[in-house]
Amino acid sequence: MTLHASGEFEVTLKPQPASDPASQIARMSIDKQFHGDLEGTSKGEMLSSSGSVKGSAGYVAMERVDGKLKGRSGSFVLQHNATMNRGVPQLNIIVVPDSGTGELEGLAGQMTIKITGGKHFYDFEYTLTDTAH
Repeated sequence: MTLHASGEFEVTLKPQPASDPASQIARMSIDKQFHGDLEGTSKGEMLSSSGSVKGSAGYVAMERVDGKLKGRSGSFVLQHNATMNRGVPQLNIIVVPDSGTGELEGLAGQMTIKITGGKHFYDFEYTLTDTAH
């Protein structure tokens, strides 16, 4: 059965030294605070690059989320893959398979992000598989 969680989050991105400044690939640290059905924090890393046309860019990121999802405690890892094609976004955020711990063991799913009025919102569709043997 597919479950649903939603809420708001704050994000802080901090520039980090690039491994090769000539590569035109930026590196950032990610710190988030989640509220709503998911209460917790995350830490991660992001790599991004802009295209030659305004509004074109892409990023990949990994972030580990620690907290409670609808009262279940644990952690899991989200993998991001996103592009902006001349202002048109395409975003894919999935739970890394078998990354769930604690009461979130067996978690799978996909998250979407919307930014409205400068505020960030998440919508998370997920399943929890009983992993007990």
